[in-house]
Amino acid sequence: MRPNPGRTDAKRRHDPETRGFASDNYAGTHPEILAALALANGGHQVAYGGDEYTEHLQRVVRSHFGGRAHAYPVFNGTGANVVALQALTDRWGAVIAAESAHINVDEGGAPERVGSLKLLTVPTENGKLTPELIDRQAFGWEDEHRAMPQVVSITQSTELGTVYTPDEIRAICDHAHQHGMLVHLDGARLANASAALDVPMRALTNVPGVDVVSFGGTKNGMLFGEAVVVLDPDAVRRMKHIRKLSMQLPSKMRFVSVQLEALLAGDLWLRSARHANAMAARLAAGVREVPGVEIIHPVDANAVFARLPNEVSERLQKRYRFYFWDERAGEVRWMCSFDTTEEDVDGFLAALREEMGR
Repeated sequence: MRPNPGRTDAKRRHDPETRGFASDNYAGTHPEILAALALANGGHQVAYGGDEYTEHLQRVVRSHFGGRAHAYPVFNGTGANVVALQALTDRWGAVIAAESAHINVDEGGAPERVGSLKLLTVPTENGKLTPELIDRQAFGWEDEHRAMPQVVSITQSTELGTVYTPDEIRAICDHAHQHGMLVHLDGARLANASAALDVPMRALTNVPGVDVVSFGGTKNGMLFGEAVVVLDPDAVRRMKHIRKLSMQLPSKMRFVSVQLEALLAGDLWLRSARHANAMAARLAAGVREVPGVEIIHPVDANAVFARLPNEVSERLQKRYRFYFWDERAGEVRWMCSFDTTEEDVDGFLAALREEMGR
């Protein structure tokens, strides 16, 4: 007997009117993504990537990232980064990254413990590497006592909300390749960067010379899933085997692939990212008018970093969820998402002004 598609014993256990600025991961799933999941449901499809949706996804991905691109759907962003970096390195290899990079501070040591990689980090002002900063760690290739720098990893947009321009990425790629290193781009918010600069994603990836991208969808409206997008097949080895070994091979891959198709086949990725960026710009404009609150990093995409008294932040957190970025320095992060509304922003600004005035 086939199941009734309209029946469930699950119950709603949250208030759907609750809003916050903690993370774009807090947002729900875009209705167009949910519709795509329903479309892919029903019947049987080959498991582990042999399905119609994963096959078609490759054509969609190539339209954004060039004719040699190939997407490997995975479960999550940390998994995408670990899989991508393993495919680019030898066992003795190391990865140069910004000190603030997600792979360094927010992945529980997974690149090092699961991927067996050494991270060589560099302090940066606004989360962005440069060729000069890379050179602080780009040495010792023949020194057997030092992990060998083999990859430069950059994040777009960065963990501090800033955005690399195409020229900046090209300079990094040219510099890395001259040293025999490859370039990985953590694109958890690549769509936001592309929307902010009003350029196609290829202008930030394969055109300037990036070798592999961890493409993010969850922060831009997907329910779950990301993809490792190989732009230069000659740069990687045994991607399929590494993905499986790293526990990132979805058995029912069609449900990741159809979400990526829904995001990328039209302009959903761009509409959602532009909206999140616009809400962050609105939030930043309002914050600048509140005495005693300082914006501490450029607001390039969908993140606003600010400094204000801790006691104000603690009171405000009881009304809207958000995170301290550096509690000792009084620094906080406010994120906007595809479903943030103008009313959300204006309500938060009113609460901020009220708490600052107490």
